[in-house]
Amino acid sequence: MLITVHCLFGGWGQSTGTAAYDDLRLEELDLRDVQPHVTVFAQRKRAPIDPFIYGQFIEHLGRCIYGGIWAEMLEDRKFYFPIEVEYRPYRAEPHDRVMLFPVVARSPWQIIGPAAGVTMERAGAFVGEHTPLLQPGAAIQQNDLSLVAGRQYAGYVWLKSTGTARVTVTLSGADGVVEIPGVAGNYARHPFAFTARETTDTASLRIAVAEAPAYVGTVSLMPADNVQGLRKDTLELIRQLNAPIYRWPGGNFVSGYEWRDGIGDRDRRSPRKNPAWSGVEHNDFGIDEFMVFCRLAGTEPLIAVNTGFGDAYSAAQEVEYCNGGVDTLGGQWRAANGHAEPYGVRWWCIGNEMYGDWQLGHMRLEHYVLKHNAVVDRMRAVDSGLQLVGVGAVGDWSRGMLRACAGHMDFLSEHFYCGVMDDVVSHVQQIPLNIRRIADAHRAYRREIPGLVERNIRIALDEWNYWSDRDGYVYGDLGARYRQRDALGVAAGLHEYFRQSDVFKMANYAQTVNVIGCIKTTKTAAFLDTTALPLMLYRAQFGTVPLEIEGNAELLALDVAAAWTEASDALTIAVVNPNATAVALRVDVDGANPDGAGAMWQIAHDDPNAYNDAQNQRVKIVPGPFTFDGQLRVPAYGVALYRVNAK
Repeated sequence: MLITVHCLFGGWGQSTGTAAYDDLRLEELDLRDVQPHVTVFAQRKRAPIDPFIYGQFIEHLGRCIYGGIWAEMLEDRKFYFPIEVEYRPYRAEPHDRVMLFPVVARSPWQIIGPAAGVTMERAGAFVGEHTPLLQPGAAIQQNDLSLVAGRQYAGYVWLKSTGTARVTVTLSGADGVVEIPGVAGNYARHPFAFTARETTDTASLRIAVAEAPAYVGTVSLMPADNVQGLRKDTLELIRQLNAPIYRWPGGNFVSGYEWRDGIGDRDRRSPRKNPAWSGVEHNDFGIDEFMVFCRLAGTEPLIAVNTGFGDAYSAAQEVEYCNGGVDTLGGQWRAANGHAEPYGVRWWCIGNEMYGDWQLGHMRLEHYVLKHNAVVDRMRAVDSGLQLVGVGAVGDWSRGMLRACAGHMDFLSEHFYCGVMDDVVSHVQQIPLNIRRIADAHRAYRREIPGLVERNIRIALDEWNYWSDRDGYVYGDLGARYRQRDALGVAAGLHEYFRQSDVFKMANYAQTVNVIGCIKTTKTAAFLDTTALPLMLYRAQFGTVPLEIEGNAELLALDVAAAWTEASDALTIAVVNPNATAVALRVDVDGANPDGAGAMWQIAHDDPNAYNDAQNQRVKIVPGPFTFDGQLRVPAYGVALYRVNAK
């Protein structure tokens, strides 16, 4: 039988990772006598897999935080946009692309009643540049809110009147009208609560004024089951993902972000234009909220400082805010904001992609290395125990950073994203090829640059993923939908990290929620996209000490990885099969004796383009019993992970 197969010459099993990563090609091979097989060498151990390989990244972009992680239901609750007579809040999208979260480009509030009944007042604004003043008989209303019948919703509104106003708050689709009589004098916070009587995506929140003019300072509406401001459904999935470290707040966003805008009373933090992306930065989710997120998610914080428009003093003060005692200025600020104990943030990124001309504050390498070193000196003067990640990009930039800044970093970042390839095998292999390309480059730097081997500056690949708008960005800005083929590629990528465990410290899948994320949300539901599944499965079940493998599995484009568990009492073997047919893989174990009894988990679908949505979890992790008999039966378009007791 003459079959056209995909073969990556050099083999998946090579321990050095030096195969030619650009030598991916179609070959016609006679497979009539080919039985795919591998030998797992149980005593040829590689460097342990760092848990941080399963890291994640969240950025203030699209619906990753606002509309994804954060529970606020209202758009522009602080009135960044002036409320206009014409109600046209959303940025126009191509007619064939339906977005669950259209981008807000003008005020999402609508004037109810005479247009002159609402004015935007700058003098004495509650927050930001202006505050709406409503005359008696006027109202403002926000539409397109989603409710679920029986659920409770809680919120509040800040109000002020120069007379004595009566304000009513109503939520269509919910029971009751909240009356707030006697609004007078300075701003006061007035809570309200509703229970939805119907499930709808077209509910409206209306604030109406009678008897005297009233200023509406800011408004909030959240599901009542929010967890300290976080969406309960999203948080539950984040906990299942169980990533050990999260990078925040960017990404391109950080190069224009003023971190001080995100501390203090949340209602008094001014909204800003997102400095790098579309939409508004509400400043509702800052350092303190991120630390709450990390505590609730059971994860370690990795904070990126601004080396674009930012400076060394600001970065050092940010470290002091997080880690300083109450006898320091930053520590005093933190305590005044309700957090007396230092956070003890150990992991920090020094900037983001400063090599790129798209980056705010971009500069030439010979200038940036001076800035990097100056920022690090100021940060370490505040806390000498920091673990610091410099900005890298394979080629002259990474080489130059390692030459000029090796004494001012502990790790060097790299980023890559892959697009869509029609052929499934080629699509899957993009990710491991890129990981190997980066590993090869860093091994070369160690040979070229004196002293680098001794410093052992490992790679923090703190952004990696597929990135494509083949379906349109269904889940808001960059809200790409993922398919089974992408899950296969993510699993193959994990295998390559395991093979290169000596040079990789960290990998942060970008970005966790909605924005090219492995978790997706609608306004009322959250679910696991296909790419979440291998990240979850391997984190929970794959071993920690990778092993060398030899064989011919690559002839069928199978990607095989194996590892001992931490206690060395079980072997885990994982196989990615990007082919349209199931494969029986013969496995020999050299240096250990599997006892036959074990467990198995599969992520498979007969359609490589299958995807999940809120209504249908088409792709899932399926567990089952497993008895090791020397054959692994791997489903078509599948990831299979096997665990067997051994000694």
